[in-house]
Amino acid sequence: MRRRNLGRHDHDPFTDLLFDILLGFTFMFVIAVTALNPPAKKKGEIPAKAEIIITTTWPDGNPDDVDTWVQAPDGEVVWFRNPDAGLMHLDRDDRGTDNDRITINGQSVVNPLNQEVVTVRGTVPGEYTVNVHCYHSTTEKPVPVQISVVKVNPVLEVVYYGSVELAGQDSERTAVRFSVAEDGRIYNLHTLPKSLVTS
Repeated sequence: MRRRNLGRHDHDPFTDLLFDILLGFTFMFVIAVTALNPPAKKKGEIPAKAEIIITTTWPDGNPDDVDTWVQAPDGEVVWFRNPDAGLMHLDRDDRGTDNDRITINGQSVVNPLNQEVVTVRGTVPGEYTVNVHCYHSTTEKPVPVQISVVKVNPVLEVVYYGSVELAGQDSERTAVRFSVAEDGRIYNLHTLPKSLVTS
């Protein structure tokens, strides 16, 4: 009786099983590496965390350039030439009407809002000083300025809201000074003058 020649196959079921397991482990390794490496952050991205937000506003459409100066307990000072100081950041340097023109959908639009915002992203215990300074006066008239200090965590709380008047160019006023305790509590608010502006 003749045997049927089925051809010779060198397939070993054990080898096939090992190869399939290796492929499975490789696939799981690629998935794990992808999950461990989050996408790179965009350059200039600022973390959204905030503990205190200090806002300075003056009349809409006013062409005068008012600057906010904030000093932390460690001596760091944030202002338009030093927008990042320690845990503080000046979000926007508003220069009156000089930088109020923005482009939206190809059209130039004027934003009349005069506002500067300083964000404190983590608190250092001690005293903070908030000053306002009239860097340049176009109107050559006194400028009323409103200042608010808002504590963000654990709940939103307006700890200070007040106003000062800047007499004209180069005038500086201390808007508020406050202390932050170890537990984040804000206390000892006062307006004792302290100059921060450097020539």
